[in-house]
Amino acid sequence: MGQTESVEAQTVTTTEVDSNSNSSNPTSLESVIAEAQAYGNQNTENIDEMLQKALDCPCIADLKNAGCGAQFSDAFLCFLKSTSEEKGSECVNPFIALQNCIKANPNAFSKDIQGEDESKESEPVQEYKIIPPDWSKESQKPARL
Repeated sequence: MGQTESVEAQTVTTTEVDSNSNSSNPTSLESVIAEAQAYGNQNTENIDEMLQKALDCPCIADLKNAGCGAQFSDAFLCFLKSTSEEKGSECVNPFIALQNCIKANPNAFSKDIQGEDESKESEPVQEYKIIPPDWSKESQKPARL
């Protein structure tokens, strides 16, 4: 492989790694938003109907009915209405209001929505005793000279 081919192969590998890292699994909030957006996207002609259907999705009922539900609804609707190239970029203020509400009311959303584990406990790991085979053990007899 020549230098040119090597550089091309390296570029392809780097591009593949970058695209794989960008397509990481969405966080739970992102997946809920995507589900609600798809729920409201049932080919309705009226945008207000579509937005209302998205808000009525059972997948966001807990978020909408939580202590910061009004802020969540404002931010969510702004995101859905967003037409900018970077989706939701014009919704900074509603999301800041939502973030401030969450900070002021830490119990407004469950820990899994906030991205924190409710319990940091892991399942107990079974410990195994490793017994080496007889042939690998050193002899206990004194060495002969």
